Amino acid sequence: MNKKANQGRALITGASTGIGATYADRLAARGYDLVLVARDAARLEKVAQEIKARYGVQVEILPADLINKDELLRVEQRLRSDDGITMLVNNAGMAVQGKLIEADIDRYDTMIQLNVVAVTRLAAAAATTFGKRGSGDIINVASVLALAPEMFNGVYSGTKAYVLNLSQSMQTELAPLGVRVQAVLPGATRTEIWERSGGSISQLPPEMLMEVDAMVDAALAGLDLGEAVTIPSLPQAADWNAFTAARHALGPNLSRNQPAQRYLAHAG
Repeated sequence: MNKKANQGRALITGASTGIGATYADRLAARGYDLVLVARDAARLEKVAQEIKARYGVQVEILPADLINKDELLRVEQRLRSDDGITMLVNNAGMAVQGKLIEADIDRYDTMIQLNVVAVTRLAAAAATTFGKRGSGDIINVASVLALAPEMFNGVYSGTKAYVLNLSQSMQTELAPLGVRVQAVLPGATRTEIWERSGGSISQLPPEMLMEVDAMVDAALAGLDLGEAVTIPSLPQAADWNAFTAARHALGPNLSRNQPAQRYLAHAG
């Protein structure tokens, strides 16, 4: 039985397995009641029963395929109407292996719908509710490939770069309203996403692969530390800070009233 004070409800997408199910376990241990969202109702129910038995919290399942507009809107409406929800873990996502010129473009379209459109709509719904109340946490799960587009196909890494950009913009917008936004950028993590994407986890060197429990524990530690961006495998936070400082240093020269001198010289 969980004896910690109730923290409100956490709504977690992609909660039937892997990262989402592990977030559910860890947040229940912290005293959160849960609303679990995923396509597979049977697997959701199994996760829910195990967590209720282990921690004594309230767990509701909300089966939904976030690719389906009507079902996505049902989850979105729950975030807009339920003031008891204090955290959103925006975790549901998918990957597609292969090169763009060889791709099934319809699968890429589905990936964009899930990784970008669904994430955006749910983040916006939570931001509206939390902002009005003046408190709440939004965790957007991205990927380190947001920072390394050369390492995988650009559509997948592009969707994760979008999630990072969205999160950083939301941080600026929502911090004055008392809402925390964290972007989590896992590296390779042992989940079902590899097989579902058409790849194999066995292709990866063991030193690159993190267990899901360790990844989620690190991500929540980053949240506790107040990190806006958490990269669970990054040894030195100073490296991320230097990367951010270098990006900001570009700012004054990204938009000027004249082209750079090298272009003017080339044009004669």
